[in-house]
Amino acid sequence: MRYHPYIVRTGFLAALLLGMAAVVAGQDPVGVAPALYNVEVDNAWVRVLRTTRGPHQKSPMHSHPATVVVCLTDSHQRVTNANGTVSEVSHKAGDVIYNEPVTHAEESLSDQPLEAVVVELKPDAPKATVNRVTLDPVAIDPKYHIVALENSRVRALRTILEPGIKSPLHEHPHYVVVYLTELHTTMELADGRVVDNPRRPGEVAWREFMKHSTLNVGRKTAVEIQIELK
Repeated sequence: MRYHPYIVRTGFLAALLLGMAAVVAGQDPVGVAPALYNVEVDNAWVRVLRTTRGPHQKSPMHSHPATVVVCLTDSHQRVTNANGTVSEVSHKAGDVIYNEPVTHAEESLSDQPLEAVVVELKPDAPKATVNRVTLDPVAIDPKYHIVALENSRVRALRTILEPGIKSPLHEHPHYVVVYLTELHTTMELADGRVVDNPRRPGEVAWREFMKHSTLNVGRKTAVEIQIELK
């Protein structure tokens, strides 16, 4: 049986595209290493992963879009990029790092477990058209809202909440919160409602545009990272 050349060409192209899609899908860290990556948040703007690794454990080759990584533990890793280049990187617990899209494999060089929160920034995320921030916490409360990282896509704040301190009313665009320490706050929203907010170290939350003030009702200074989307 002979096939028309058009059918042969289109069939080959379809197979090629399917093969390429399979390769791309196979590079998803959750797909290739589900024991190492757990999805905590997935919406139109971000996918937030928690990665955990034992001492000297490896992750296979995988891909991320642009990311913000919040380190929950110290780490020392050997990183192998898709082009074969190898480097060693070290970070401290509480570090906040921005990475451009990357395909790589990682190997922990530490004798201690590793844990981090990886905020993937979706390249096709919708653009914000309303709710522009006018009460910037960095401008009105700079002592307790410190810029840890900023570029054209995100701003990450290190927010420090001393016991009994109440922040002034302020606003955030859509954002991810990573709690570095135990925290117990109450949040007074713009409509007057008060929300109780107890958290454990390492917890993650997603919040859309918010206007609020925060009171630390706990007994210890609390620290969180707020990753605001631009």
